Amino acid sequence: MSTRQQQIPKDPSARYEIVFDGGALGNPGKGYGSYIVSHEGNDIRAQRHDYGDNVTNNQAEYQTLIEALSWLASTLGATASESSVHVNGDSLLVLNQLLGKWKVKNEGLRPLHREASDLIRRFHDVSLVWHARSNSVKRLGH
Repeated sequence: MSTRQQQIPKDPSARYEIVFDGGALGNPGKGYGSYIVSHEGNDIRAQRHDYGDNVTNNQAEYQTLIEALSWLASTLGATASESSVHVNGDSLLVLNQLLGKWKVKNEGLRPLHREASDLIRRFHDVSLVWHARSNSVKRLGH
């Protein structure tokens, strides 16, 4: 997936969607991830990242979500605090930890959890929703 970006609307009442997925070739192994940010059904950014070696699947999932939230918050600027974001992912661990349903027991995930939580608080409203892996593959291609 190559990087694609369109003009992003900075409408404070806008609702954005993020679909993210991360993984590792080997676990740990070569980490990667990609995300798509959409607004009103139109993709406004598609990005793929490589995270290097010795990365776990869960670290790659967190890092990819962090990249997506960070980009959207930075791009929206002050209007981020008035915007809603619907996040779809296939990582039960990441989503349930961010929802506070599961504890973050792995020491290596704690800083990533903290960073993702801080980014989520920059928006007016964020919904975190699990979807089947096939939905991630359909949207992201992996």
